Amino acid sequence: MIKWVTKLPETEIDTNEYKPFIKNEWFRKHYMWFVYALMFLILIPVSLLTTSMNSIPFLFRLGLILPVFLIHEILHILVVFKIGDIYLMHSGIFFWLHSDAHMSKIHFWIFMTLPFLVLTIFPLIIKIFYKGTFVPYLDYIAWINAIMASSDILNSMLILIKPYNSVFYHGYYKC
Repeated sequence: MIKWVTKLPETEIDTNEYKPFIKNEWFRKHYMWFVYALMFLILIPVSLLTTSMNSIPFLFRLGLILPVFLIHEILHILVVFKIGDIYLMHSGIFFWLHSDAHMSKIHFWIFMTLPFLVLTIFPLIIKIFYKGTFVPYLDYIAWINAIMASSDILNSMLILIKPYNSVFYHGYYKC
């Protein structure tokens, strides 16, 4: 079931068994600044270097943001909808999904990276073999999704450094 919330329901977590996903208190507190920095690093160079996207009318570019966002979130949902409740949360203009499912390292990594792989990496691979009129659109979709996936990218890297047999749950993990 998908639930629209601004705050997650309280859950009991055995901190003797589960460790915080982000162990460093300072990094956990400032995590979003790293996400914003990654967004900025993706936004500026790509917008300056990718002139092919300028051929897309501005209103059409603006209109593509919502479908890319919806497809991005649907891809996250497809990974976890059968194994737990899904909470759609927001803060300001930022939206994200949170699941109460217990996920293995591989499952959690797929949950985090599937939208990035499908909407950023896959269009860039297609672009290598396809040189037609849709190349600027592929560039734009890949670029917009990479910005949206900034937190997913950071989380995916953090997941990879956890032990192989880890189980993830509500921002914590156990081995």
